[in-house]
Amino acid sequence: MSTAVSADGTTLACTVTGSGPALVLVDGATTHRAFDPGIAVAEQLSAHHTVWAYDRRGRGGSGDTAPFAVEREIEDLAAVIAAAGGSAVVFGISSGAALALRAAAAGVDIARLAVYEPPFSTEEEQSARFVEYADELEAAIAEGRRGDAVAAFMTFVGVPAEMLDGMRSAPMWPLLEAIAPTLAYDAAALGARTGAKVPVDVLARIAVPTLVLDGGASPESLRAPARAVAAAVPGAEYRTLAEQTHDVAADVLVPELVKFYA
Repeated sequence: MSTAVSADGTTLACTVTGSGPALVLVDGATTHRAFDPGIAVAEQLSAHHTVWAYDRRGRGGSGDTAPFAVEREIEDLAAVIAAAGGSAVVFGISSGAALALRAAAAGVDIARLAVYEPPFSTEEEQSARFVEYADELEAAIAEGRRGDAVAAFMTFVGVPAEMLDGMRSAPMWPLLEAIAPTLAYDAAALGARTGAKVPVDVLARIAVPTLVLDGGASPESLRAPARAVAAAVPGAEYRTLAEQTHDVAADVLVPELVKFYA
């Protein structure tokens, strides 16, 4: 266990494993160290790197200082990198990938950046859905309806209604409700309020080696943004992991990351 302190005084809880060059993991929505389906990624990477897994603000063991802005989460990542020695390679997945891209564009000391399926939008219909989702999410959070906020997210990402009904009574549901306000943070990192379109002008400012990955079995709504991100980041590599979905397998992902970071 370790901690990092962000510029606004927020304490960020971290788990540090392995040895070697520092690597920081940036999770997507709803996940943190105690509730992370991607923990196998950290375990496998720790054979090659000193891996820093941190709870993004408002999740798990980390604090949360109001008011929120995406810039605060960029400062959080910078604080973890500083605690890790001042520079690190970074891997971001899903909305965590969007946050990591914005941090790299802002000049955070990232040596090399790899991202998996940042879920921006490349279609007008999808952009309109993002705006509707942001409205529904913000209303639920403002009114204290945390369960409805989680349900809005789950519906947006495609969970069927009958499955969602069962999830509401599952032991994991209170864990999701506890971090429901942070869903708005992920939405902000994606720019959901304005349609979550690929931020080409922002990405053009990235000056570090970047690898953009997607899954060959993922829907086009995730693969098209990955291609667009790779095209917008100067000199970025783009690679598809055959037969993988958004829930990428660690034993497929990790070798690609190790090779890129070497």
